[in-house]
Amino acid sequence: MRCRYQQNERKYDGVLQRGWYRGFIFNADFPVPDSAVAVLGLFYFTDKESSRLTSLVLFFFMGDTVSGDLPPERRQGAAPVSKRAKYYTRGRIIMEFMTGKTEKKTVLISDILSGEYEGKEVLLNGAVHKIRDMGEVAFVVLRTREGLVQTVYEEGTTTPELKELCEEAAVTVKGTVALEERAPQGFEIRAVSFEILSKPVEPMPIAINKWKMNTSLETKLDLRPLSLRNVKERAKFRVQEGIVRGFRDYLHSQGFTEIHSPKIGARGAEGGANLFRLEYFHKHAVLAQSPQFYKQMMVGVFDRVFEAAPVFRAEKHNTKRHLNEYTSLDFEMGYIDSFEDIMEMETGFLQYTMKLLETEYAKELKMLGVTLPKVDEIPQVRFDKAKELVAEKYNRKIRNPFDLEPEEESLIGQYFKEEMDADFVFVTHYPSKKRPFYAMDDPEDTNYTLSFDLLFHGLEITTGGQRIHDYSTLVDKIADRGMTQEGMEQYMMIFKHGMPPHGGLGIGLERLTMKILGEDNVRETTLFPRDLSRLEP
Repeated sequence: MRCRYQQNERKYDGVLQRGWYRGFIFNADFPVPDSAVAVLGLFYFTDKESSRLTSLVLFFFMGDTVSGDLPPERRQGAAPVSKRAKYYTRGRIIMEFMTGKTEKKTVLISDILSGEYEGKEVLLNGAVHKIRDMGEVAFVVLRTREGLVQTVYEEGTTTPELKELCEEAAVTVKGTVALEERAPQGFEIRAVSFEILSKPVEPMPIAINKWKMNTSLETKLDLRPLSLRNVKERAKFRVQEGIVRGFRDYLHSQGFTEIHSPKIGARGAEGGANLFRLEYFHKHAVLAQSPQFYKQMMVGVFDRVFEAAPVFRAEKHNTKRHLNEYTSLDFEMGYIDSFEDIMEMETGFLQYTMKLLETEYAKELKMLGVTLPKVDEIPQVRFDKAKELVAEKYNRKIRNPFDLEPEEESLIGQYFKEEMDADFVFVTHYPSKKRPFYAMDDPEDTNYTLSFDLLFHGLEITTGGQRIHDYSTLVDKIADRGMTQEGMEQYMMIFKHGMPPHGGLGIGLERLTMKILGEDNVRETTLFPRDLSRLEP
């Protein structure tokens, strides 16, 4: 970094306490009063190893004061750069840059478990989870992002007084690491001091420090910002994080590109009346039911795309399996040979994700008592055949020939678990009447589509299939449905200008999490549920 002033320029290099600096000192080429700035110095600080810029410093050279800040070896023979100032006397930081490098003062549980910390003094941050006062000794359990840590408070040795500590206070503990098999992590910290960073002003309205909160789901949801601090509640969403991580990692490995589509639009992708409508700058708009149109558009760009994002359904269902806002894991892929390519991709994702959960989320799975499902192979059955199997085995009448009732889904899951020990089953070839207009019909029987649902323990978690990619075929199907192309001009454009054979799916994240964890209500695995009766927190 050089300034444009070349006259009387003199370059200095040196070492200051805060880091390496380089810069220029130059004269002001205009008359100034005695009290004004006579000479300016612009210095920039860099990281010694990478030479990355960390900050800019503007130095002001005032009056005739001579500073002793210049190193002695630099003073000898250094020509004055101004009649009014020989060396810099003070500076002002005008810009700071973050380097991404910080000197870590505190440790994490993982640091202690992986390093040689026994007998060493450490600093650790956490919230006071529980205090067990035993008299002269107390156990202060801290809650950190990696789990619980037991610290030992000794009266007369540890500061401050125990009465100053309270549950949910944010603290930094200073103490010595000691092995202790009975402690949560196999070690404890024998505290020297607790620095109190903040204290609650009210007692906790719910017992979050108990292993299991004995309260209703409604109470947990009303107090959601607090109930999520419970270690078991928190563990559910760590597992959910692992599912999304597996989705992203696996699809990236298969050549997919992540996209981010808009959630406000002029019309819905799925049609129907289950749309949330809103005013958008004096225009009518809706919240996205699905990223379907955008996924297909982007197949023409990247071939393979995915998205993990919220979708909105204005369905007046008040059941344990329905939400009005949920997170959909969507992907769309081009140049497929058949809709079975999509099913194979989902099977690969599930296999990868279960392995990821098994290896990197074992602590949470153990805490929640979860046994992961089998995904070595996933059987598939046609829609009409599945209905017949259930009707025959469980002596049940087929009432709706065009869709699966919740009880039928449950019985299909039960059937394949009993007959094949399968946790998942693909139900294929759904009737065209119950699938969106863009679903490709089966050329062998156009009453059915090249589509599928994935059932997990008898609950639908995925809907997918092959899409129509031929413009004329799509136009005909829209007309057959009694629909118009009004409002779909941008969508139809991609087919006018060529699209490859393609298809995709959408997975309900909260439902998938619910079934993996063995919960019976999707709100248990939703951070902040939105349903018929709940709009906050």
